[in-house]
Amino acid sequence: FPSLWTIHVAIVCAGYNASRDVVTLVKSVLFHRRNPLHFHLIADAIAKQILATLFQTWMVPAVRINFYDADELKSEVSWIPNKHYSGIYGLMKLVLTKTLPANLERVIVLDTDITFATDIAELWAVFHKFRGQQVLGLVENQSDWYLGNLWKNHRPWPALGRGYNTGVILLLLDKLRKMKWEQMWRLTAERELMSMLSTSLADQDIFNAVIKQNPFLVYQLPCFWNVQLSDHTRSEQCYRDVSDLKVIHWNSPKKLRVKNKHVEFFRNLYLTFLEYDGNLLRRELFGCPSEADVNSENLQKQLSELDEDDLCYEFRRERFTVHRTHLYFLHYEYEFATDNTDVTLVAQLSMDRLQMLEAICKHWEGPISLALYLSDAEAQQFLRYAQGSEVLMSRHNVGYHIVYKEGQFYPVNLLRNVAMKHISTPYMFLSDIDFLPMYGLYEYLRKSVGQLDLANTRKALIVPAFETLRYRLSFPKSKAELLSMLDMGTLFTFRYHVWTKGHAPTNFAKWRTATTPYRVEWEADFEPYVVVRQDCPEYDRRFVGFGWNKVAHIMELDAQEYEFTVLPNAYMIHMPHAPSFDITKFRSNKQYRICLKTLKEEFQQDMSRRYGFAALKYLTAENNS
Repeated sequence: FPSLWTIHVAIVCAGYNASRDVVTLVKSVLFHRRNPLHFHLIADAIAKQILATLFQTWMVPAVRINFYDADELKSEVSWIPNKHYSGIYGLMKLVLTKTLPANLERVIVLDTDITFATDIAELWAVFHKFRGQQVLGLVENQSDWYLGNLWKNHRPWPALGRGYNTGVILLLLDKLRKMKWEQMWRLTAERELMSMLSTSLADQDIFNAVIKQNPFLVYQLPCFWNVQLSDHTRSEQCYRDVSDLKVIHWNSPKKLRVKNKHVEFFRNLYLTFLEYDGNLLRRELFGCPSEADVNSENLQKQLSELDEDDLCYEFRRERFTVHRTHLYFLHYEYEFATDNTDVTLVAQLSMDRLQMLEAICKHWEGPISLALYLSDAEAQQFLRYAQGSEVLMSRHNVGYHIVYKEGQFYPVNLLRNVAMKHISTPYMFLSDIDFLPMYGLYEYLRKSVGQLDLANTRKALIVPAFETLRYRLSFPKSKAELLSMLDMGTLFTFRYHVWTKGHAPTNFAKWRTATTPYRVEWEADFEPYVVVRQDCPEYDRRFVGFGWNKVAHIMELDAQEYEFTVLPNAYMIHMPHAPSFDITKFRSNKQYRICLKTLKEEFQQDMSRRYGFAALKYLTAENNS
């Protein structure tokens, strides 16, 4: 068959966990494929948001994605009681003839817990073996479930012999439609439910009941197309050596902990794709005329305009790098606050700051939005870390957004923008991961937002920043306690020793005795931590690694005439840690410092172009500093 046929794959995917699983499945398919692919994703709103962003930023050539709203399909199957852990979504494969485009003739349907060990084109080729009225390609069930002898009084749905497993299905859609598949499965389901009352294995029970009555519908696939690793299976009879394995199906809620004498081999294969660097799958298909999409064409154009001999080329390139992004990597729930004063803490981090998460969660009970800069393998370490932490697992209002590593620099401002963009509240507290907010700051900020009428004014509320050089600090419970620690020298104003200008305009001397909020003026190099409305400007992406990333943002707020107001009873404390890789580069590499200075000057020129006369003060302030 022609090697350049597009292969169509349909997957039902709902929720946060399934979205993670589907990525591993897709990686295994992409890894082996040599054909263009078209994924048809039947997704709920959550999975759609996550996967649409993921595929947009992944930019894999010769891959198309379509989404179909799973929530609209609920009514088609919600009348069927289902005891399976997949819930209502486990029944949606039944309605694909209706859901997928009318001109789509055939499709491979996959569960999310599948791993490919071969090119999916081999499976697509099996369609040519269908004869007569065969419209479904399925592998025999490898467990004894449908034989009905697993335990006393076990009554499975009717099936032909051992029945068939629906984790992998070849569907001849055009023929199924002509056969009135829709009526066929509905009548069968209605009839069986009279005595069975509910399905135990979701769509699989109904498929099997239909097949029992119409055995001619099935082309039986060789079992290596769906090696099922659930506990009661005889999957070992299915393969003799590794070359036989084509598709592995982790169809047990226990997933990787199943009993099978080759489970180590299977697990390693699965982990390979779980931790495989997804950026490597962006390679062009050999011999495939690439249909470059608009995004990648724009990107190529922007990159071609850069001068590769420019000593700051790597810095400039960074602004145009598209980082693969997986939003809401873990389960997320947010309850909307009725008073419209809710505030999300926004921060970004990489693997070496993971240990700060629990402490921040203990200090801040409100919603949090975090962008994590990780490799695929680190993302899995993070997942294990989070799932093993009682503190993190007890919190559902933390959005963890993974931005995958690429390029030479830490894209600090891109990370901040990702975290800012995905908040559910009207206000945000722009913080950093190595700061602990005072106890009660969340409630205090909500009160201040209302009192200072942030909804109708352009204000940035400043939370004064302090630091300790001690790894073990008894955290001050009040402003009075903080002031006595300042006097004793266990606390300092932030960066007091190395970069006083960053926070000097906060006016700590005034803050000591202040009981009401007070206004301060912008000065050069000011970089306070602020609470703003969620419609505030983004961070400038040209600043990467260390230096000027926050200063530029505060300057932009000033140019847009935000008022800076210091909160008299708020504080945050910077905790000590080893210097980051980027600050070390900044200190040791002269070229790094030269490029930062160049970018800074270009930013200021852009500012004066955008804000005209008002922005002149930034240039003069710069010359004086």
